[in-house]
Amino acid sequence: MFGKEPDNLGGGGEGNLNSILGPGCKVKGNIELQGTIRIDGDFDGEIRCPDTLIIGKSGLVKANVSVKNAVIGGKLLGNIHATNKIELQTGSHVEGDIQTARLVIDEGVFFEGSCKMGQQPAGAQKPSPEREIKREPEKMTVK
Repeated sequence: MFGKEPDNLGGGGEGNLNSILGPGCKVKGNIELQGTIRIDGDFDGEIRCPDTLIIGKSGLVKANVSVKNAVIGGKLLGNIHATNKIELQTGSHVEGDIQTARLVIDEGVFFEGSCKMGQQPAGAQKPSPEREIKREPEKMTVK
C-alpha cells in the first residue's frame, strides 16, 4: 500500500480507490467519503476520510485533514491527523502540524510544522482545525 510512488497505488490497499480529483481540477469545499481518495489537482477546504488520502506529485491540498492513512507526494498546506500512518515521499512539501501513530519521511522532503506521534488515548482531542500556524523567529542573544 505504501510504495515509493503514489502512482502505483490503487484498489489493492486497505480500501478501494473510489474518488479521484485529477490534474487540472480545482475544487473548494469539504470532502467526506468512504474508501480512498487520490488528489492530483488543487483542493481547498477540509478532508475527512476513514481510509486513505493520496496526494499525487502534482497535487496541491490546502486543507485540514483527518484520515486513517496518508501518502503525500505533492504539496499539503494544513494540519493532518492520521490514526495509523503518514508517508511523506521524496519531493513532497508539507506546511502544518502532523499527528499520527507512525511516520515515514523520505529524503528530499520539505516539512515545516510540529509532529506528535504515538497512539492517541480514547477521548483525547485532535489538533484544532481552526488553529493557525504562526511561526516567530527564534531570538538569540550574543554575550
